[in-house]
Formats: sequence, structure tokens, C-alpha cells
Amino acid sequence: MKEFTCTIIDPAGLHARPASIIVGTAGKFKSDSKVISAGREGNLKSIMNIMALGVKHGTEITIKISGEDEEAALQAIKDALVSNNLIKL
Repeated sequence: MKEFTCTIIDPAGLHARPASIIVGTAGKFKSDSKVISAGREGNLKSIMNIMALGVKHGTEITIKISGEDEEAALQAIKDALVSNNLIKL
């Protein structure tokens, strides 16, 4: 299992557009992908799961990936979050 924790910097939080980008990225991999925020967990391959968490600007999230391609999946998701100005590394 691979994981990383970050803080959302997008003023609108994780709304529909960034959620769809994350889902598209996570969906390219076989590994299970989860996001955890305030003790609640969502599937990164589901827009509704991500949006239901209500992640706002300044919220800390943890991304957990487990499976055969977890390392590549984690890097791709990190890259997608950074390139869309959702987080800073």
C-alpha cells in the first residue's frame, strides 16, 4: 500500500471538474484507490464518492493506493492533483 497526505489549495475544493480529472486518472489503473478526509473514505474511481466528502479549500486529505500498479497510480494521481492546481508538493 502506498499513501500520501496533502492539503487542497483550490479555492473551490474538490468540486465536479477536479473530481472528474481524479476519477479519469485513477480509472487507468487496476489498483484500489481511496481518498480519506475528516475520517470519511471515498473511492477515487467514483465522482459521487469524491464529491460526497465535501472537501473544501484548506482540507487535508490522504490518498491510499493498493494493488499491482500502486506506485504508478500514486504518481499519476499526485501529478494530476499538482498540474490542476489542487495541491502543492
